[in-house]
Amino acid sequence: MAEPLTGAPPAASLVTLVTQTRVRTESDGDFGRWQQQINEVVARFPGLIDHEVIPPSPPVQPDWVIVQRFTSVDAARSWLGSEERRRLVEQAQPWLVGQDDIHLIDNGDRPGPAAPVSAVISTRVEPGQEDAYRAWQRRIAATQSKFAGFQGYKLTPPIPGVQDDWVTILRFETEPYLAAWMDSPERQRLIDEAAAFTAETHTRTVRTGFDQWFRVDGNAGPPTPAWKQNMLVLLALYPVVFLFGLWVQTPLLMERAKMPFWLALFAGNVASVIVLNWLVPAVSSRFGWWLHPSGGNARRLELAGAALIVGLYGLLLTLFSRFP
Repeated sequence: MAEPLTGAPPAASLVTLVTQTRVRTESDGDFGRWQQQINEVVARFPGLIDHEVIPPSPPVQPDWVIVQRFTSVDAARSWLGSEERRRLVEQAQPWLVGQDDIHLIDNGDRPGPAAPVSAVISTRVEPGQEDAYRAWQRRIAATQSKFAGFQGYKLTPPIPGVQDDWVTILRFETEPYLAAWMDSPERQRLIDEAAAFTAETHTRTVRTGFDQWFRVDGNAGPPTPAWKQNMLVLLALYPVVFLFGLWVQTPLLMERAKMPFWLALFAGNVASVIVLNWLVPAVSSRFGWWLHPSGGNARRLELAGAALIVGLYGLLLTLFSRFP
């Protein structure tokens, strides 16, 4: 099971299966459609809680990352060893570069939110050197925790029949913070120390961020085009900014609290971003048919969706023009 390095005893409960796959660039479309089949099959599998597909985001994250959360280790192992998964995995082999990295991570008592950027580090430890590796992990944990942007990490020992490596999920607030640690002299000295008791180590990066606003359940295709994201953000942002300015910023912050305009505007921006974290995913879920259209009428759906959103812009402008 996973071994948290926070001093707290590990809790036995929810488990996350993280699969990282390098796909040939020309096969991304085929792999995305194939992943939808996997999603449909695993959704019916006993013990599944939810699943998430994070497409590549080069150059930081060149891999497809599939996150599947299960109620227990046994449920995750059952899925890994199932005949349904084996048949589907065989279909995808021509599109892949190398082998999948599959890691089983104990989540403690609940699945935590994804950090903006994570590094998944797999290490093969020489036989009989496990105690030395654990002691080394304590040293590197103490060092990396002092770096800016650090959000925590979790260590998972090898699991027979699932993974032979020790796996560390390392989380930082941003990509530059993670890079600062990964490229630091302090880390390099510790990596050099570990060479005496480790056989090999490799690292893959998982990037998340505002793209999560536009995740549509069941979608595993390419990321949402930026122009569609911008249109939906504007659709959600305009009424939030207008109504906050009308009901809060002007009468309360500027007139009653006597805030200067620049400070009241900043407060309005903060409030808008907080509201958008809830509002944009809600709006995007209603426009899933437009964000990721499929089939022979995809182009028609894209045009219809864009026209609908422009029409909603006009409706909002007409409505708000009636306010004093």
